Amino acid sequence: MLILALAGVFFIRSAQAYTGGGLWKMQIVWIVLGMGVYSFVSMVNYKILLEKAHWIYAGSLFLLFLVETPLGVEIYGARRWIDLGFFKLQPSELAKISVLIMISSVLARSRIGSFRSSLQTLFKVALVAVVPMGLIFLQPDLGSTLVFPPLVFALLYLSKLSDRFFFVSFGIFALLLAIVSFDCYRYYQYTYAAEPEVREEVGRPDYQEISFLPMHDYQRDRILSFVVPDLVDPRGIGDSWNVNQSLISIGSGGFLGKGWGLGTQALLGYLPPAVAHNDFIFAVLAEEKGFFGSSIALVLYAVLILNGFRVAGLSRDRFGMLLAVGVSVLLLVHVFINVGMTMGLTPVTGLPLPFMTYGGSFLLSCCVLQGLVQSVYRFRKDFS
Repeated sequence: MLILALAGVFFIRSAQAYTGGGLWKMQIVWIVLGMGVYSFVSMVNYKILLEKAHWIYAGSLFLLFLVETPLGVEIYGARRWIDLGFFKLQPSELAKISVLIMISSVLARSRIGSFRSSLQTLFKVALVAVVPMGLIFLQPDLGSTLVFPPLVFALLYLSKLSDRFFFVSFGIFALLLAIVSFDCYRYYQYTYAAEPEVREEVGRPDYQEISFLPMHDYQRDRILSFVVPDLVDPRGIGDSWNVNQSLISIGSGGFLGKGWGLGTQALLGYLPPAVAHNDFIFAVLAEEKGFFGSSIALVLYAVLILNGFRVAGLSRDRFGMLLAVGVSVLLLVHVFINVGMTMGLTPVTGLPLPFMTYGGSFLLSCCVLQGLVQSVYRFRKDFS
């Protein structure tokens, strides 16, 4: 954790070399606070969370609702933060933790046996996950929304539901994917394939106003720029530009990299300063430390992820096992999507890289999650 976090400070400084920003100094403060939070959470017996899960979950929903009040802050067209004066809190990060705790609590208390009891449990789990997912999606924050389904299915899988449930779920997922794909195709036809005089017609509504899905046009653009970048963004000035510059950064790093502070993509501003220190921090790492440094970072992430699964195996109660596995799944999803995004393997969603991306709310949430794993390990012997 410390190696990744401290490495993040160095690369955040490199990422801001073009603008001369000093966010790396604030990141050090967040790391110190994060280590304190990690230590505190690790010393609290996690079984207390089993009793307080409802209050933690209700608190996170309250914060998500506060985003829509005057306390909410809008940045780059997204309203995801609450202005507390001394820093901006992102409730979606706390929601990930609360949903993990609440679902683990529900599954730990449930006795899944008959078909009826299974349905009742599924309904509770679905309700717990859908409410915060909907609120986060409307902010809009597609990246954080995508984190919840893998978490929910992983925890349900550990609860030993019937295989029929997962087959049906896969079918529903395929149907939803087809609906989104059809909607994006209609959007492309409406926005890009139409004749110029039609697109510029006075009074012509935005596609968002006539679509049957609650998606924003920029979210459709992100999907299309991933699938057909040459058609949607032929000049490469949108997300395609970010991904292309990221690929150049990663490829030009070679095996050992150009050296710390010598990455020309960030230094000269080709890797946009607005995203280099957060969404595309892995590209900065890859350019300056090459394949070797990138591999070390991925190995460290693998150690954290596998440690969560190891602790789950050592846990002597169901709640502790679900918590540890859930933390590893959340970490795995973040790493997979973020690194894949920088290499053009996954769409640009704005999902941060754990411990390395700049941001106080996300770093503190990562420390809380790892503190939960440590707590499960520390207090596992309380159960016999």
